[in-house]
Amino acid sequence: MTATGIDAIAFYVPQLYVTMDNLAEARGIEAEKLKRGLGLQKMAVPNIGEDAATFAANALLNLITQNNIDPNDIGRVYLGTESAIDGSKPTATYAVEIVEKELATTYGERSFKNCDVVDLTFACVGAVDALQNSIDWVKQDQSRKAIVIASDLSKYDINSTGEYTQGAGAVAVLISHNPSIITIDDVWGVAFKSEGDFFKPRRSYKKADLLKSLLSELDLEASSEKIAKFISTTNSEFWSDSNEVVEVFKEEPVFDGQFSNACYSDRITEALEHFDQNKPTDFNEKWQHIVFHLPYAFHGRRIIFNNWLHWIKDSNLQQDLENEIGKSEDSDPKDWSKKAYKSKLYSDFVNSRIAQGELASSEIGNMYTASIFMSLLSFLSDNYRNNKDIAGNPVGFIAYGSGSKSKVFEGVVQNDWMSKIKDIKLFETLENRTAISVDTYESIHRSKLEQPVENGSKISLEYIERDETNYGLRRYSVK
Repeated sequence: MTATGIDAIAFYVPQLYVTMDNLAEARGIEAEKLKRGLGLQKMAVPNIGEDAATFAANALLNLITQNNIDPNDIGRVYLGTESAIDGSKPTATYAVEIVEKELATTYGERSFKNCDVVDLTFACVGAVDALQNSIDWVKQDQSRKAIVIASDLSKYDINSTGEYTQGAGAVAVLISHNPSIITIDDVWGVAFKSEGDFFKPRRSYKKADLLKSLLSELDLEASSEKIAKFISTTNSEFWSDSNEVVEVFKEEPVFDGQFSNACYSDRITEALEHFDQNKPTDFNEKWQHIVFHLPYAFHGRRIIFNNWLHWIKDSNLQQDLENEIGKSEDSDPKDWSKKAYKSKLYSDFVNSRIAQGELASSEIGNMYTASIFMSLLSFLSDNYRNNKDIAGNPVGFIAYGSGSKSKVFEGVVQNDWMSKIKDIKLFETLENRTAISVDTYESIHRSKLEQPVENGSKISLEYIERDETNYGLRRYSVK
C-alpha cells in the first residue's frame, strides 16, 4: 500500500491586524508580558463581511489555483470549524459554492458535483478529525484525493483574559497518495473525556422578562397583561415571533483558562500514552520536530514540558539537566521545575523542535482548528526561507480540542516538500497586512461598522436573504 498524506497546502489570513503594543496600551498592561510571556505580536482581525466561509473559500481557492488542481478530481471536501455560520447547512457548502462559481470558466459548471462535502466540529480538533477521516478514505483507492480545510474565527469578549489571543483564518490541504510534503503514519493516539473547559452555549431569554427589564431601565411601567398583549399583537418582526423566548448565540465562548490548560495537558498525555501503546516510541529521540495546536504561540512549549521531563527520565539527558540545575530531590519541587523550564537544555529542545512552528501564530493569534495546520506551514516555511532541507525528518503532531479530546500522530517530511512551499510566501504575506487602531478593532468586534475597512476582502458576504422561504441564507461575492 502506498503512503498517504499532505501533497499541497495553502492558507488565508485576514488583511487586518492589531499590534500587541497598541492593544496592551489600551488595556493598561505591559506589552512585554504578552510578547515575551505568550509569544504574541499581532492579532488578525476579520474585516466586515468575512467569516469562516470566506476564510475557507479563500484557502480552498488558493490551494486549487496555486497547485493547478482540477476540482473534478476531488472526492471530498471536509471542513473542520467551530465557527459555523449556520446550524444546519454546513459552512463547507457555502465555501465550495463560492469557489465552484469562481472556477466555472476554467473547470466547468459544478466542478464539485460528485464531491462529498461536510463540516466536522469538535472545538479546535475538528479539522484533525477531518484529516484522519479523509486519509482513511483516500487509502482505500489509488485514484482518490481529498481536501481538508480548517477555518475559524477566535473571538473573545473585549477586556477578557482571552482577548489578546484572538485570531482568524484558514488552511487547506490536499490529501493524496505519494504526497509531496509529508506522509502521515497509520498509528494515532486518541484520548477523550467530556469536560466543560470551553464551550459556546445556546442562551435563551424570556421575551416578557426582556421587555420588563427594558421598560424598567427607561423608567416606564407596564403590567404583565399589557406586555403579553403587546407580544401577541405587535407587527414587529422581532417581538411577533411565536416563540416565547429569544434564542441567542454568541461567538464568544464560556471558558476557564486554567481548567482548559489542565484538560489540554491531561488529554495530550493520555493520547501520547495511547500512541505509545500502539507503537512504542521514544518521543524525544524520534520526533525531530513537534507541531502543536496553539491557543497562543508559546502554549506548546509550556504544555509539553512535563511530558519532556518524563521522556528524558533515566536517560543521559536527565543527568545533563541535573548537572545544569541540580537534583530534584535537593530542591523544592516547584522551584526545581521552574529552573528546569528555564534551563539551557529545555531551551535547546524548544528552539530545535518547537519554535519554528510558533512563528506564524505570533503574527496571527489563535486560529482554533487551523492553528495546528498553520503551525505545520510555519515550520515548513521557516525551513524553506533558511534553505534547510528537512526531508526524511519525523514530525510529531499534538492536537487538542476543548470538550475535550486530543489526537497524536506522526509524519515524515518528503523529498519534494520545498517545491510545494516555495511559492506560498507565508511570512511575506503576514508582513504586508494592514494595521488598524484599537478603536477600529473594537468597532468591528462590536458589529458597529457596516462597511469594510479600506477596500474589504476579495471574497466577502454580499447580503443576507430576507424572503420568507430563504430568510437568513447568506450570499457571497468575489471581487
